[in-house]
Amino acid sequence: MNWWAVSLCAIPLALVIDRRWGEPPVWLHPVVWMGRYLGALGSRLCALPPASALVGGMLAWSLGACLVAALGLAVELVLQLGGLLAGNDAPWITAVQAVLLALMLKPMLSWRMLRDEVAGVEQALAESLPAGRLQLQRLVSRDVTHLDATTVRESAIETLAENLNDSVIAPLFWFAVGGLPAAALYRFANTADAMWGYRGRYEWAGKWAARADDVLSWLPARLTAGLLVIASGLRLSWSTLRRQAAQTPSPNGGWPMGAMALLLGIQLRKPGVYVLHADGGLAQPHHTQQALACAGRAVWAGGVCSALLLWGTALLKGM
Repeated sequence: MNWWAVSLCAIPLALVIDRRWGEPPVWLHPVVWMGRYLGALGSRLCALPPASALVGGMLAWSLGACLVAALGLAVELVLQLGGLLAGNDAPWITAVQAVLLALMLKPMLSWRMLRDEVAGVEQALAESLPAGRLQLQRLVSRDVTHLDATTVRESAIETLAENLNDSVIAPLFWFAVGGLPAAALYRFANTADAMWGYRGRYEWAGKWAARADDVLSWLPARLTAGLLVIASGLRLSWSTLRRQAAQTPSPNGGWPMGAMALLLGIQLRKPGVYVLHADGGLAQPHHTQQALACAGRAVWAGGVCSALLLWGTALLKGM
């Protein structure tokens, strides 16, 4: 059995593991270790002059990216070597390899955690507005103290749509393209952008991280928007999606967020920055449930698309 078959089986297995057990322990989570690396260097880089911070940020990002990609490659090589030593033709060897690879891929995905956190915002809003704001603050970096119930809900739905790409579809896409090293590299890039890619303190140190994430997320973000449309069963033209995406300053985030706004028929707003689907209604509690259901279907559709992409890539390589 070829390695492509092991990788193919690992995609649905990773999604099942995520759905059943969620995140691994903090001490064992690769993304936590990525964050510690970035956090340790970030404060030092910010103390440098702009030009030095820019170069230092690029070098620190490149070193971290090489490390995580190398670790991902090492894991794959160990699993492949183990299969060769045990006898590659045995079906149970393939099954063991697929399960182990899925366990390594799972930390690159976080659909269950995203779903639970967004659902938690709606549950908290049912208790009180301050509780809803507090729950939302776990998900976003913006100031939530002046948001009303509607904008809290809108922010949660926006986060769901944007992170559907960052936390699920994009890692699956890159896994299909380049295996575990590519998925780990993307997850590092996205984590670096989340920690360093802000104006202000990280203006210069995070420029490289922000641009790298933009490049790596460009195609998956548009794929995510398309998957949301497919999952909803509605019809939207590409030009309509593009017009909504253009309302946001992000080259990528507006695609899944704009698609979600159109599919739910609601406005999604970041006060003073943008309004998506300005003709839509105000977000109500049932819209959160609809958004979660649509995103859930898009996750599994993304798994199918990633498996087909991996299979097609294997065919081109002659399996």
